[in-house]
Amino acid sequence: MFNSTPNKPTVLKVAVAFAFTAALAFSPLALAEEHEHGKEKLDTAASKTVTGEVVDMMCYVDHNAMGDKHASCAAKCIKGGGPVGITSEGKTYLVVGEHKPINDQLAEYAGKTVTLKGKLAERDGISMIENAEIVNK
Repeated sequence: MFNSTPNKPTVLKVAVAFAFTAALAFSPLALAEEHEHGKEKLDTAASKTVTGEVVDMMCYVDHNAMGDKHASCAAKCIKGGGPVGITSEGKTYLVVGEHKPINDQLAEYAGKTVTLKGKLAERDGISMIENAEIVNK
């Protein structure tokens, strides 16, 4: 039942183990390169400038809260880390900085009109402006 002869790895086993290890080691590099190439396409094709009202997304989506009446509440929600958006011409965009929230810069503009520029990304009905920066206050 038990074989007492020592198990020596065959050349095939060593080659498969080496190939698998190499694939694991280099796959993050391949994914990073793919991500960067995707970013180049996004840079050239999806630049977006939007002028509209800064809203806190929780209250806006839940009960259409916006404007001067809601500005102080929206500023509190945005400062507290709630998602921030901009609404313009019947379309609303989630707004983020460069892969991080931009709440600190936008909280003071809650309920006010500003112009933002960034890169448009859309998926499953959600529109987002990323790498957003304030162009006009």
